[in-house]
Amino acid sequence: MFNFEIVAGGTVRTVLQTRRREVLDLVSRTYRIHEAGQTVNPDSYFLRFPEKPDSRIIALPAFLGPEAGIAGIKWIASFPKNTEAGAPRASAVLVLNDYATGYPVACLEAASISSARTAASAAVAAAALRPEGHQGKTIAVVGAGVIARNICDYLHAADCVPASYLVHDVHEPSGQALVEHLRGTQDVPAAFTTDLAEALAADTVVFATTALKPYVTTPFKPGQLVLHISLRDLAPEVILQAQNVLDDVDHCLKADTSPHLAEQATGSRDFVTGTLAGVLNGDVTLDDGRPVVFSPFGLGVLDLAVGAFVLEEARRDGTAIEIPDFFGETRRW
Repeated sequence: MFNFEIVAGGTVRTVLQTRRREVLDLVSRTYRIHEAGQTVNPDSYFLRFPEKPDSRIIALPAFLGPEAGIAGIKWIASFPKNTEAGAPRASAVLVLNDYATGYPVACLEAASISSARTAASAAVAAAALRPEGHQGKTIAVVGAGVIARNICDYLHAADCVPASYLVHDVHEPSGQALVEHLRGTQDVPAAFTTDLAEALAADTVVFATTALKPYVTTPFKPGQLVLHISLRDLAPEVILQAQNVLDDVDHCLKADTSPHLAEQATGSRDFVTGTLAGVLNGDVTLDDGRPVVFSPFGLGVLDLAVGAFVLEEARRDGTAIEIPDFFGETRRW
């Protein structure tokens, strides 16, 4: 009852890098469990800073349900200016709690967990929303940071392998670094482009930027798939011209995401086609005559599911670090 463990970032990365297919299955399963109403996933809570409008720290509490017996919270900071010093934008910890007692049982370094669950959700969507596969297609990646790199790795693990990659980033060295990563890890051509319009014309477009406001105003064409992971790149008119698949409708339509702006512009949610879980379950049918945009807000239950998996693997590998006497009092009297 009073055991407490730490899982360091190196261990987290090792577990996740060697078990991507398990993570993909886990994320897909968790989406279905959430859709069935078996989880509790409250609103995320944003801590913002008046002098740093581009920065925030977000708390994502969640509960995986009585069967899993795990609750917890991810505390994740997003400070985009970190990238100017060559450091990652995001840092995070994940605390897991035992459902039976409420006691925290572990703390995990969670930037890797967060990026893995985000990337896995993108790959699950890429497979489900283009069921014919990505053979012969071009995937463009707009934004070339840690999330983008992980998305490409998970696309490969999900067998969403295109004929070629195209990378665009306003910071060319980052874009070139992703190109080199793709060339070194996937047997497909990859190139950098300074032309955003060229990237936006690809068969599948992945957005993994730090944009705070929409800058894409031209609607996509039928047959295009857009993985709108960064959530604030697309103007409302682009959203309204597409079929929109979300991870959770109520969560996604807030905090000035592009779908939220579309709701504000129209006063309606009629533009929402359904959820990814609905697609996975066969309850949502898509129209080949319109583009598809997947916008995932990011659910805390996914962090919990992946974090609990990492903890069990670390325990099995002997790399979880137990902290003796973490709790100061273990008896009421």
